[in-house]
Amino acid sequence: MHRSFVLFLGAALASLVVFATVSSRGADDKVISDFMKKYHKAPQGTDPTCKKVGAGTATDAELAELLKGYQDICAIDPPKGEKAAWVEKCQTLVKAVKAVQAKETGAADAYKKAVNCKSCHSVHKPD
Repeated sequence: MHRSFVLFLGAALASLVVFATVSSRGADDKVISDFMKKYHKAPQGTDPTCKKVGAGTATDAELAELLKGYQDICAIDPPKGEKAAWVEKCQTLVKAVKAVQAKETGAADAYKKAVNCKSCHSVHKPD
């Protein structure tokens, strides 16, 4: 009877670890999904924030929100791929937004280069 209790306890703990990992991953995925919907997509006829930044028409408030969003997603694990590559891409975006905020010459072009959707999605977006 002792052995079956130990097996039961081990199975219960393993299930809890798997559930916690899946739940955490789901929360991270929601952070990314919400971010993408808010800043990289927009209703038809409206430019998304990321496009406004590249065009130089984003407001200071939009830039501040976008910067915080990039910082938030940088802090979580990528849905797929290496964490180091994820952080590097996110930090490049953070740096680019800060340059736009500082009104540095060429900052909008640097942001447009950094915000290359395919370079991130091909490596980090789940299938």
